[in-house]
Amino acid sequence: MGPFAVIFPAAGRSRRFGDAKQKKIYHEIDGRAVWLRAVEPFVNREDVAQLILAIAPEDRELFDRRYRANAAFLGLTVVEGGAERFDTVASCLDRVDPSCAFVAVHDAARPFPSTELIDAVFDAARSHGAALPGVPVADTLKRVGPDGLVVETVSREGLYGVQTPQAFAIDLLRRAHANRPNLAVPVTDDSQLVEAIGHPCRIVAGSPFNLKITTRDDLRMAEAIARVLSRSRPRGGPAHPFADERAMWGEGPG
Repeated sequence: MGPFAVIFPAAGRSRRFGDAKQKKIYHEIDGRAVWLRAVEPFVNREDVAQLILAIAPEDRELFDRRYRANAAFLGLTVVEGGAERFDTVASCLDRVDPSCAFVAVHDAARPFPSTELIDAVFDAARSHGAALPGVPVADTLKRVGPDGLVVETVSREGLYGVQTPQAFAIDLLRRAHANRPNLAVPVTDDSQLVEAIGHPCRIVAGSPFNLKITTRDDLRMAEAIARVLSRSRPRGGPAHPFADERAMWGEGPG
């Protein structure tokens, strides 16, 4: 099977983060920017041939000033993203090296993807053409009306909160993006586009540590996770704190 290209959408506006001075992906967790932590676990993988980071056009000067050396060292292709996430991913697909048979999309705001999780998603994508990590919903779900009153309790049976990386055969994802103008419903991730052309997506076990930073509270949670993992890392252990998640956390994600 051919190698993977990995796309990191990082062109969002961070509206819900609540910091007008700095976007969430440029905040640091224990000395390293959020986006950098998201990219690092993919860098030295033998099955990854290309890394593409898509930033907002207005961030180019800041990115080059702070991170040009990091990007060069990591071998990143840095491009400017579009107005919406899916414009960004579609544009990045045009930049994928022809040698890549698969493409993964990983949120630049998810700083802790484990090696084990990436392995599982990539393996499932090779077997099924489309795969993504997910965690079964544990909370009770309520549908709420515009007046703030509960309309109904929704069964959580079979419901998952999904994460990234999401990985696909590249021809499949290109067809899915080409079909996007035909969809009348809001689209929130790439797997939804693939589902819309009739291809099933395989769920693998996600991890609660693979959180997406959306608000300031999420950043504080990420900082706490990083501290715990730093204390848990054995001497001579893996370079990335989640590189051997099963060993550190007993049974691993699930």
